[in-house]
Amino acid sequence: MQPSRVALVTGSSRGIGKAIALRLVRQGCAVAINYRERRQEAEQAADAIRQAGGVAAVIGADLAVPDDCTSLVEETCRALGPIDILINNAGIMRRGDLLDFDFAQMEPMRSVNVDGLVRVTKAATLVMQPRGWGRIVNLTSVAAIGTAMAGTTFYAATKAAVIALTRRFALDLGPSGITVNAIAPGFILTEMAAASGHNFDAVAQKAMMRRTGRPEDIAAAAAFLVSEDAGFVTAQVLTVDGGRTDYIAHP
Repeated sequence: MQPSRVALVTGSSRGIGKAIALRLVRQGCAVAINYRERRQEAEQAADAIRQAGGVAAVIGADLAVPDDCTSLVEETCRALGPIDILINNAGIMRRGDLLDFDFAQMEPMRSVNVDGLVRVTKAATLVMQPRGWGRIVNLTSVAAIGTAMAGTTFYAATKAAVIALTRRFALDLGPSGITVNAIAPGFILTEMAAASGHNFDAVAQKAMMRRTGRPEDIAAAAAFLVSEDAGFVTAQVLTVDGGRTDYIAHP
């Protein structure tokens, strides 16, 4: 079956990005799997898609590098066709709070989590606008809303910027038929989280659902936001956290 849409999912060699890519393929999309370092895992994800009858391309790009952001979009279009859907999932985290944070760590976080997102979005928007249709979903975090988990202060600052950009991009792009929304995941049990040393039971107790999240939980939310059914939904932040209760302040 010919794919109905072309989707680019940044940072999709594993974890949440991979789950979103696999879900979009189930919805009939051709998907570009983007990686920075984990080429083998990206290839494995693409192979799984192809074996299931889907269409995938593997494209390496470091979103901290401006030229890589542009080439990522260009290579996606060459491999699969014009981009209809952009999932800005790629991000990095450096732990630290006010009194123990090394500010040298802020630059790589901002360069990927904020600057890279802006550059990729601009490049993809130039493809979407002439066609009068597009879906953009940005991955932020409940940390940006104000969770009390130690070590997330400056990571949260980059993700709060994503929320502000989501709303402004939605305002700018709405007249072109492009929706822009964000998903704020809670604690999601990914490979990176599994290696973090967190007490998962303790984290689960902070959620009303009394469990940690799965990448598929976020993929399901993304699948709705990029669908035709969500054509009148824009500038929204969808929190998918199982009902976290450890907020400093409530939105």
